[in-house]
Amino acid sequence: MSRSSTRHRVDPAYTDPPSVSLARRAVLAGGAGLAGLGVLAACGSPTSRLVRPSSPVVGAVDRARRHTGRTVTSRLVAAPGRVDLGGPVVDTWSFGSVPGPTIRARAGDRVVVDLSNGLPAPTTVHWHGIALRNDMDGVPDMTQAPVAPNTSFRYDFTVPDPGTYFFHPHVGVQLDRGLYGVLVVDDPVEPGAYDQEWVVVLDDWVDGTGRTPDQVLASLRAATGSGMSGMGMGMGGGGMGGESMTSPLLGGAGDVAYPHYLVNGRVPAAPVTLTGRPGERVRVRLVNAASDTAFRVAVGGHQLSLTHADGFPVVPVSGDAVLLGMGERVDLLLTLGDGAFPLVASAEGKQGQGMAVVRTATGPAPTPTGRLAELDGRVLTVADLAPAASAAMPTRGVDRTHDLVLGGSMGGMGGGMGGSSDGYVWTINGRTFDRQRPLDVRRGERVRLRLKNATMMFHPMHVHGHTFAVVDGNGRPGVRKDTVIVAPMRTVTVDLDATNPGQWMTHCHNAYHGEAGMMTTLSYRT
Repeated sequence: MSRSSTRHRVDPAYTDPPSVSLARRAVLAGGAGLAGLGVLAACGSPTSRLVRPSSPVVGAVDRARRHTGRTVTSRLVAAPGRVDLGGPVVDTWSFGSVPGPTIRARAGDRVVVDLSNGLPAPTTVHWHGIALRNDMDGVPDMTQAPVAPNTSFRYDFTVPDPGTYFFHPHVGVQLDRGLYGVLVVDDPVEPGAYDQEWVVVLDDWVDGTGRTPDQVLASLRAATGSGMSGMGMGMGGGGMGGESMTSPLLGGAGDVAYPHYLVNGRVPAAPVTLTGRPGERVRVRLVNAASDTAFRVAVGGHQLSLTHADGFPVVPVSGDAVLLGMGERVDLLLTLGDGAFPLVASAEGKQGQGMAVVRTATGPAPTPTGRLAELDGRVLTVADLAPAASAAMPTRGVDRTHDLVLGGSMGGMGGGMGGSSDGYVWTINGRTFDRQRPLDVRRGERVRLRLKNATMMFHPMHVHGHTFAVVDGNGRPGVRKDTVIVAPMRTVTVDLDATNPGQWMTHCHNAYHGEAGMMTTLSYRT
């Protein structure tokens, strides 16, 4: 546990709009702009110094990385607009489409992205899974000032590792709108061994269907604040109230019942289609960009060969389906059969599914209803994965250990232990982000994080700026990831090497849990 004893509190005179996150509220207690760095610094010993996001050491680490000499440029315009989901037409915020544009680079490339904010609220872009320089990480008032309406910001960083990544805001629950896209980083030495590639993005959707994500969050808070339990009953949801949200794999499987589940921005009645030939090998880059929903994914009539997890190669393993929490990504290889087949993303523990189509022959399209037999076959999870030799983290002694107890309260009725009894609150070590005790680390250390879930809800835990190794049953570093599901009343232990100085958000990637407090900081000091 952190040795810090200073408690962070919000200035009681400050009132924030619902679209601005706890991250912003926490640091504004210390002043404007990047004052959050001063708040965090107060938590260290008098002889330690915070490694700030724009410090010389951060820049030196970035400059020391392998560079190709190439620069990839892109422009993102975040703005309100109307989007057709394949029948339902919704008003939302997006980067012009849902999903937004795919950005493609090679490992070692410099990526320069200009963000223009046409929204009525501040925003940022977080580059999920990328071990980039800290001042480009997109956390408002921790690594950068939020990008105000009608202003711009340039993201400029080197992508060190190949893989499948995505980008999204880190302000409030903006992730639960249409503000996301995929960043693919190619490996110039990878042999390939596939005929085509398919980027598949999964999402749960409520915006523009009568409620906004901010209104959903307000409903969750109101329901639990009145003593009613939101967990597992669809409180704050999008039109399917009373839905019981539990899963044999995950326990409590979410707080929000959604009216739509999307694959590449389309509802099942109007699916996107991959066209190929029988026998072709397709690399599927699968991204769960949802805010409150895990998905169980299968392709009718096909086995899945899982080759990468969160960007890093694994020993290939075959199964009938794969379970993907929010923020997780996997790469799959499919050998295409002859016909038309559904790719189904079943909302785990909820009612509903997303669908796309794989077609290699003429004939009727698959129906958007019904349950695939493959979904109830062998379901691949992190427990089935082992790192490829090139991705294995070397075994070494652990220099520092932090326990992260994941707690929460749903009005005192079902959130579990380790949190407040008042309202919709989720915590790490009994504290919401505005009262956090940061996790101190120093550069060069092997750091162990013990993620202990003391609630009856699953939490996909994500560490910014790093990958970690999930420690296996023998205490050795296993599969490399940056986001991992922690099931109810279970502990997942991960090891990371502290090689990327700065201040790094560590949080639950359920957007509503994070906004309700389940966030802390991995804080480098010298």
